[in-house]
Amino acid sequence: MLHWEHHQMDDQEVWTGTNSIIQFTIAPHLGSKVISLRNLKTGREWLSKTDHPLGNKGYASSFSDSDGSGWDEMFPTINACHYPQFPWQGVELPDHGEVWSIPWHAVVQEGQLNCDVYGVRLPYHLKKSYSFTKEQRLRIDYSVQNLSPFPFSFLWAAHPLFQVEEGMEIIVPRELNTVVVSYSQDDRLGQMGDIQKWPIPFADQEQTRLNIVEAATAQTAEKYYFQGELPEGKASLFDPVTGEELTIVFPKDKVPYLSIWANAGGYQGQYHVAIEPATGFLDDVSYAMEHKAVAVVEAQGIYDWFIEIELSTGTNDMNPVVSVQLER
Repeated sequence: MLHWEHHQMDDQEVWTGTNSIIQFTIAPHLGSKVISLRNLKTGREWLSKTDHPLGNKGYASSFSDSDGSGWDEMFPTINACHYPQFPWQGVELPDHGEVWSIPWHAVVQEGQLNCDVYGVRLPYHLKKSYSFTKEQRLRIDYSVQNLSPFPFSFLWAAHPLFQVEEGMEIIVPRELNTVVVSYSQDDRLGQMGDIQKWPIPFADQEQTRLNIVEAATAQTAEKYYFQGELPEGKASLFDPVTGEELTIVFPKDKVPYLSIWANAGGYQGQYHVAIEPATGFLDDVSYAMEHKAVAVVEAQGIYDWFIEIELSTGTNDMNPVVSVQLER
Protein backbone atom coordinates (compact mmCIF):
# COMPACT_ATOMS: atom_id res chain seq x y z
CA MET A 1 0.00 0.00 0.00
CA LEU A 2 1.35 3.42 -0.99
CA HIS A 3 1.87 6.06 1.68
CA TRP A 4 3.01 9.69 1.25
CA GLU A 5 4.53 11.73 4.07
CA HIS A 6 5.35 15.45 4.07
CA HIS A 7 8.11 16.16 6.61
CA GLN A 8 11.54 17.70 7.32
CA MET A 9 14.91 16.06 6.59
CA ASP A 10 18.35 17.67 6.78
CA ASP A 11 16.67 21.07 7.22
CA GLN A 12 14.72 20.54 3.99
CA GLU A 13 11.02 20.16 3.33
CA VAL A 14 10.64 16.74 1.70
CA TRP A 15 8.08 14.25 0.47
CA THR A 16 8.59 10.53 1.10
CA GLY A 17 6.69 7.85 -0.80
CA THR A 18 6.62 4.32 0.61
CA ASN A 19 5.14 0.99 -0.41
CA SER A 20 6.08 -2.55 0.65
CA ILE A 21 9.36 -2.56 -1.32
CA ILE A 22 10.43 0.96 -2.32
CA GLN A 23 10.91 4.12 -0.29
CA PHE A 24 12.04 7.32 -1.96
CA THR A 25 12.40 10.89 -0.76
CA ILE A 26 12.38 14.08 -2.84
CA ALA A 27 13.33 17.65 -1.86
CA PRO A 28 11.17 19.98 -4.02
CA HIS A 29 13.03 23.18 -3.08
CA LEU A 30 16.35 21.66 -4.20
CA GLY A 31 15.41 21.28 -7.84
CA SER A 32 13.14 18.34 -6.94
CA LYS A 33 16.24 16.30 -6.15
CA VAL A 34 15.58 12.70 -5.11
CA ILE A 35 17.76 12.31 -2.01
CA SER A 36 16.96 8.69 -1.19
CA LEU A 37 15.89 5.56 -3.09
CA ARG A 38 15.80 2.57 -0.78
CA ASN A 39 14.91 -1.09 -1.19
CA LEU A 40 13.01 -1.89 1.99
CA LYS A 41 13.36 -5.65 1.47
CA THR A 42 17.15 -5.53 1.58
CA GLY A 43 17.83 -2.17 3.26
CA ARG A 44 19.95 -1.05 0.32
CA GLU A 45 20.20 2.69 -0.33
CA TRP A 46 20.77 3.06 -4.08
CA LEU A 47 21.53 6.80 -4.23
CA SER A 48 24.94 8.21 -3.39
CA LYS A 49 25.54 10.52 -0.46
CA THR A 50 28.51 12.75 0.35
CA ASP A 51 29.88 14.57 3.38
CA HIS A 52 28.79 17.93 1.94
CA PRO A 53 25.67 19.63 3.35
CA LEU A 54 22.62 18.93 1.21
CA GLY A 55 21.97 21.79 -1.21
CA ASN A 56 23.32 24.04 -3.95
CA LYS A 57 24.35 27.65 -4.39
CA GLY A 58 21.27 28.73 -6.36
CA TYR A 59 20.29 29.42 -9.92
CA ALA A 60 23.10 29.30 -12.52
CA SER A 61 25.63 28.12 -9.96
CA SER A 62 28.22 25.48 -10.81
CA PHE A 63 27.09 21.90 -10.30
CA SER A 64 30.54 21.21 -8.82
CA ASP A 65 29.61 23.49 -5.90
CA SER A 66 26.53 21.44 -5.02
CA ASP A 67 26.43 18.52 -2.57
CA GLY A 68 27.21 15.93 -5.30
CA SER A 69 24.60 13.42 -4.15
CA GLY A 70 21.24 11.98 -5.13
CA TRP A 71 19.29 12.36 -8.35
CA ASP A 72 18.92 15.69 -10.15
CA GLU A 73 17.06 16.67 -13.33
CA MET A 74 19.15 18.05 -16.20
CA PHE A 75 17.13 20.38 -18.48
CA PRO A 76 17.33 21.97 -21.08
CA THR A 77 21.08 21.28 -21.37
CA ILE A 78 23.84 19.63 -19.35
CA ASN A 79 26.94 21.57 -20.35
CA ALA A 80 26.66 25.34 -20.12
CA CYS A 81 26.15 26.82 -23.60
CA HIS A 82 24.33 29.48 -25.59
CA TYR A 83 21.06 28.65 -27.31
CA PRO A 84 21.89 28.87 -31.01
CA GLN A 85 18.61 29.70 -32.78
CA PHE A 86 16.03 32.47 -33.07
CA PRO A 87 14.24 33.77 -31.04
CA TRP A 88 16.53 32.84 -28.12
CA GLN A 89 19.79 32.98 -30.04
CA GLY A 90 22.66 33.83 -27.68
CA VAL A 91 20.71 33.16 -24.46
CA GLU A 92 23.13 31.61 -21.98
CA LEU A 93 22.02 28.33 -20.41
CA PRO A 94 23.65 27.43 -17.08
CA ASP A 95 25.80 24.48 -16.09
CA HIS A 96 23.67 21.30 -15.85
CA GLY A 97 20.65 23.30 -16.97
CA GLU A 98 18.13 25.53 -15.23
CA VAL A 99 15.91 23.33 -13.12
CA TRP A 100 18.24 21.39 -10.77
CA SER A 101 19.08 24.51 -8.75
CA ILE A 102 15.67 26.19 -8.30
CA PRO A 103 12.57 25.33 -6.23
CA TRP A 104 9.79 23.24 -7.72
CA HIS A 105 6.18 23.11 -6.60
CA ALA A 106 5.08 19.71 -5.28
CA VAL A 107 1.69 18.31 -4.22
CA VAL A 108 0.12 14.88 -3.77
CA GLN A 109 -3.00 14.36 -5.88
CA GLU A 110 -4.91 11.11 -6.50
CA GLY A 111 -2.09 9.03 -5.05
CA GLN A 112 0.67 10.65 -7.17
CA LEU A 113 3.36 13.16 -6.24
CA ASN A 114 3.17 15.93 -8.86
CA CYS A 115 6.05 18.37 -9.31
CA ASP A 116 6.42 21.29 -11.70
CA VAL A 117 8.65 24.25 -12.50
CA TYR A 118 8.76 27.09 -15.04
CA GLY A 119 11.75 28.07 -17.18
CA VAL A 120 13.80 31.11 -16.22
CA ARG A 121 15.51 32.13 -19.47
CA LEU A 122 13.34 30.09 -21.83
CA PRO A 123 9.51 29.84 -21.90
CA TYR A 124 8.58 26.32 -20.79
CA HIS A 125 6.61 24.51 -18.09
CA LEU A 126 8.23 21.24 -16.98
CA LYS A 127 6.19 18.68 -15.02
CA LYS A 128 6.80 15.25 -13.54
CA SER A 129 4.68 12.87 -11.47
CA TYR A 130 5.76 9.92 -9.34
CA SER A 131 3.68 6.78 -8.98
CA PHE A 132 4.13 3.04 -8.45
CA THR A 133 3.07 0.74 -11.30
CA LYS A 134 4.10 -2.34 -9.28
CA GLU A 135 5.35 -2.77 -5.74
CA GLN A 136 8.91 -2.99 -7.07
CA ARG A 137 8.54 -0.41 -9.85
CA LEU A 138 8.59 3.39 -9.52
CA ARG A 139 7.35 5.36 -12.53
CA ILE A 140 8.11 9.00 -13.35
CA ASP A 141 5.98 10.66 -16.05
CA TYR A 142 7.43 13.82 -17.58
CA SER A 143 6.03 16.52 -19.84
CA VAL A 144 7.31 19.85 -21.08
CA GLN A 145 4.98 22.48 -22.49
CA ASN A 146 6.32 25.10 -24.86
CA LEU A 147 4.79 28.41 -23.81
CA SER A 148 5.96 30.25 -26.94
CA PRO A 149 4.86 30.49 -30.60
CA PHE A 150 8.23 29.09 -31.77
CA PRO A 151 9.65 25.54 -31.74
CA PHE A 152 11.88 24.82 -28.75
CA SER A 153 14.74 22.30 -28.66
CA PHE A 154 15.89 20.74 -25.41
CA LEU A 155 18.18 18.13 -23.92
CA TRP A 156 16.82 16.36 -20.84
CA ALA A 157 18.76 13.71 -18.96
CA ALA A 158 18.21 11.87 -15.72
CA HIS A 159 21.19 12.29 -13.39
CA PRO A 160 20.92 9.64 -10.65
CA LEU A 161 24.21 9.13 -8.81
CA PHE A 162 24.07 5.52 -7.66
CA GLN A 163 26.07 4.06 -4.79
CA VAL A 164 28.33 1.34 -6.15
CA GLU A 165 30.81 -1.31 -5.13
CA GLU A 166 33.78 -2.64 -7.07
CA GLY A 167 32.71 -5.38 -9.47
CA MET A 168 29.14 -4.25 -10.03
CA GLU A 169 28.06 -4.51 -13.65
CA ILE A 170 26.47 -2.01 -16.03
CA ILE A 171 24.13 -3.93 -18.34
CA VAL A 172 22.88 -2.46 -21.63
CA PRO A 173 21.29 -3.95 -24.78
CA ARG A 174 23.62 -6.40 -26.50
CA GLU A 175 23.60 -4.45 -29.78
CA LEU A 176 25.48 -1.52 -28.23
CA ASN A 177 29.21 -1.79 -28.92
CA THR A 178 30.65 1.72 -29.29
CA VAL A 179 30.67 4.84 -27.13
CA VAL A 180 31.40 8.50 -27.81
CA VAL A 181 33.44 10.34 -25.18
CA SER A 182 31.98 13.44 -23.56
CA TYR A 183 34.56 13.73 -20.76
CA SER A 184 37.48 11.62 -19.59
CA GLN A 185 39.73 12.40 -16.64
CA ASP A 186 43.32 12.79 -17.90
CA ASP A 187 42.03 11.80 -21.37
CA ARG A 188 42.12 8.10 -20.52
CA LEU A 189 39.40 7.46 -23.12
CA GLY A 190 40.36 10.43 -25.26
CA GLN A 191 38.74 13.79 -25.76
CA MET A 192 35.17 14.90 -26.46
CA GLY A 193 33.89 13.24 -29.62
CA ASP A 194 36.39 10.38 -29.65
CA ILE A 195 34.92 6.94 -30.28
CA GLN A 196 35.81 3.84 -28.26
CA LYS A 197 34.70 0.22 -28.20
CA TRP A 198 32.27 -1.01 -25.54
CA PRO A 199 32.83 -2.67 -23.15
CA ILE A 200 36.60 -3.12 -23.74
CA PRO A 201 37.95 0.17 -25.17
CA PHE A 202 41.59 -0.92 -25.58
CA ALA A 203 42.47 -4.18 -27.35
CA ASP A 204 45.77 -4.43 -25.47
CA GLN A 205 44.17 -3.76 -22.04
CA GLU A 206 41.48 -6.36 -21.55
CA GLN A 207 41.45 -5.62 -17.82
CA THR A 208 39.92 -2.20 -18.60
CA ARG A 209 36.21 -2.96 -18.88
CA LEU A 210 33.76 -0.08 -18.95
CA ASN A 211 30.87 -2.33 -17.95
CA ILE A 212 32.50 -3.32 -14.64
CA VAL A 213 32.66 -0.77 -11.80
CA GLU A 214 36.25 -0.02 -10.84
CA ALA A 215 37.63 0.27 -7.33
CA ALA A 216 37.11 3.55 -5.50
CA THR A 217 40.90 4.03 -5.61
CA ALA A 218 41.11 3.89 -9.44
CA GLN A 219 41.09 7.71 -9.71
CA THR A 220 39.13 7.66 -12.98
CA ALA A 221 36.10 9.67 -14.05
CA GLU A 222 34.37 9.38 -17.42
CA LYS A 223 31.19 10.41 -19.21
CA TYR A 224 30.29 8.79 -22.51
CA TYR A 225 27.26 8.19 -24.70
CA PHE A 226 26.44 5.05 -26.60
CA GLN A 227 26.78 5.87 -30.27
CA GLY A 228 23.54 6.48 -32.14
CA GLU A 229 19.95 5.92 -31.13
CA LEU A 230 19.13 2.98 -28.89
CA PRO A 231 17.69 -0.36 -30.02
CA GLU A 232 15.88 -0.64 -26.67
CA GLY A 233 15.19 1.77 -23.82
CA LYS A 234 16.66 -0.26 -20.99
CA ALA A 235 19.76 -0.34 -18.78
CA SER A 236 20.65 -1.94 -15.44
CA LEU A 237 23.10 -1.85 -12.58
CA PHE A 238 23.72 -5.33 -11.15
CA ASP A 239 25.45 -6.42 -7.94
CA PRO A 240 26.83 -9.96 -8.42
CA VAL A 241 27.55 -10.30 -4.70
CA THR A 242 23.97 -9.77 -3.48
CA GLY A 243 22.07 -10.48 -6.71
CA GLU A 244 20.34 -7.10 -6.43
CA GLU A 245 19.61 -5.17 -9.59
CA LEU A 246 18.26 -1.76 -10.50
CA THR A 247 16.79 -1.47 -13.99
CA ILE A 248 15.76 1.72 -15.80
CA VAL A 249 13.16 1.39 -18.58
CA PHE A 250 12.18 4.25 -20.91
CA PRO A 251 10.58 4.80 -24.37
CA LYS A 252 13.33 4.86 -27.01
CA ASP A 253 11.19 6.88 -29.43
CA LYS A 254 11.04 9.79 -26.94
CA VAL A 255 14.33 9.14 -25.09
CA PRO A 256 16.63 7.71 -27.79
CA TYR A 257 20.06 8.16 -26.15
CA LEU A 258 21.90 6.73 -23.15
CA SER A 259 25.00 7.95 -21.35
CA ILE A 260 27.07 6.71 -18.43
CA TRP A 261 28.90 8.81 -15.85
CA ALA A 262 31.37 6.60 -13.98
CA ASN A 263 33.36 8.27 -11.19
CA ALA A 264 35.85 6.10 -9.33
CA GLY A 265 37.48 8.85 -7.27
CA GLY A 266 38.74 10.87 -10.23
CA TYR A 267 36.27 13.74 -9.72
CA GLN A 268 36.18 15.37 -6.28
CA GLY A 269 37.11 12.04 -4.73
CA GLN A 270 33.54 10.79 -5.11
CA TYR A 271 32.49 7.22 -5.95
CA HIS A 272 29.31 6.61 -7.92
CA VAL A 273 27.87 5.65 -11.31
CA ALA A 274 25.03 7.40 -13.13
CA ILE A 275 22.91 5.71 -15.80
CA GLU A 276 21.48 8.61 -17.77
CA PRO A 277 18.70 8.22 -20.37
CA ALA A 278 18.66 11.38 -22.48
CA THR A 279 16.60 13.10 -25.18
CA GLY A 280 19.70 14.56 -26.86
CA PHE A 281 23.27 13.65 -27.65
CA LEU A 282 26.56 14.66 -26.00
CA ASP A 283 25.59 17.00 -23.14
CA ASP A 284 25.47 20.35 -24.98
CA VAL A 285 22.05 21.30 -26.39
CA SER A 286 23.65 23.56 -29.03
CA TYR A 287 25.83 20.61 -30.17
CA ALA A 288 22.77 18.36 -30.18
CA MET A 289 20.82 20.86 -32.27
CA GLU A 290 23.69 21.22 -34.75
CA HIS A 291 23.83 17.42 -35.18
CA LYS A 292 20.04 17.02 -35.26
CA ALA A 293 20.17 14.77 -32.22
CA VAL A 294 17.81 16.65 -29.94
CA ALA A 295 14.19 16.67 -28.79
CA VAL A 296 11.90 19.38 -30.17
CA VAL A 297 8.60 20.54 -28.72
CA GLU A 298 6.54 22.46 -31.26
CA ALA A 299 5.07 25.93 -30.74
CA GLN A 300 2.55 25.82 -27.87
CA GLY A 301 3.03 22.05 -27.91
CA ILE A 302 3.74 19.35 -25.32
CA TYR A 303 6.46 16.65 -25.36
CA ASP A 304 6.02 13.80 -22.90
CA TRP A 305 8.04 10.77 -21.83
CA PHE A 306 8.58 8.52 -18.81
CA ILE A 307 11.10 6.37 -17.03
CA GLU A 308 10.51 3.44 -14.70
CA ILE A 309 12.87 2.19 -12.00
CA GLU A 310 12.56 -1.45 -11.00
CA LEU A 311 14.35 -2.93 -7.99
CA SER A 312 15.09 -6.64 -7.79
CA THR A 313 16.17 -8.26 -4.53
CA GLY A 314 17.83 -11.23 -6.22
CA THR A 315 15.48 -13.56 -4.34
CA ASN A 316 12.24 -15.28 -5.23
CA ASP A 317 9.99 -13.07 -3.11
CA MET A 318 9.01 -11.06 -6.19
CA ASN A 319 9.41 -11.19 -9.93
CA PRO A 320 13.10 -10.53 -10.67
CA VAL A 321 14.19 -8.24 -13.47
CA VAL A 322 15.21 -10.04 -16.65
CA SER A 323 18.15 -8.21 -18.23
CA VAL A 324 20.22 -8.72 -21.34
CA GLN A 325 23.62 -9.87 -20.17
CA LEU A 326 26.72 -8.82 -22.07
CA GLU A 327 29.13 -11.52 -23.10
CA ARG A 328 32.02 -11.62 -20.67
